[in-house]
Amino acid sequence: MSTKLYVGNLPYETTESALFEGAGQVAGINIVRDRATGRARGFAFVEMGDAEAARRAITELDQHSYGGRNLMVNEARPMEPRGNGGNGGGQRRESRW
Repeated sequence: MSTKLYVGNLPYETTESALFEGAGQVAGINIVRDRATGRARGFAFVEMGDAEAARRAITELDQHSYGGRNLMVNEARPMEPRGNGGNGGGQRRESRW
């Protein structure tokens, strides 16, 4: 079963590379990019082929210097639900005046 990793503190000019292949089989890489500019936002999600490869990648690459930055590598957590904004979940407020 594949394991997804969060990789933070990436240089903005990062592209998909062979950085993780030394730890094991990489099933996929998703570098998160800014919608307007297309520039990398400094983090990515890497899906490793199995849990052992993911553990190896965390051990070998967490705090590893890459592009002048120390990477932060750990197991990705599920995204937490977001609120609906600042007006009570989309409900309309009555005017106070």
